[in-house]
Amino acid sequence: MESIAGKLIAAFLKRGVLVAFCLIIGCATSQPLYYWGNYEEIIYQMYIKPGSADPGAQVQKLKEDVNKASSEGKHVPPGLHAHLGYMYFLQGNTHEALLEFEAEKKLFPESAKFVDGLTGRIKK
Repeated sequence: MESIAGKLIAAFLKRGVLVAFCLIIGCATSQPLYYWGNYEEIIYQMYIKPGSADPGAQVQKLKEDVNKASSEGKHVPPGLHAHLGYMYFLQGNTHEALLEFEAEKKLFPESAKFVDGLTGRIKK
């Protein structure tokens, strides 16, 4: 017959393994919500060195990010399409700018007021 102490130790070990397992599962890293690609770096550089960001280069990098996110089944972060639209606008490509603003509004409805303001200014 097992002693009471032996039973207690066995019970604590079982619970300890269960607790350890739960901690490991709970602390596991999850996938990021968005595919950020070059977006953060582009924004950072724009604020560090205003005027140094080439709209053409930004459009190229951001389109690559959108395509890669799409091919991997991931979402782009809020603001990326609006920024891309702004870069198109700076290049004089109003049609593409409006398409990107609409994409931003569709993906992030909370941005509608901001995007509608941009769109309204462009259409004037």
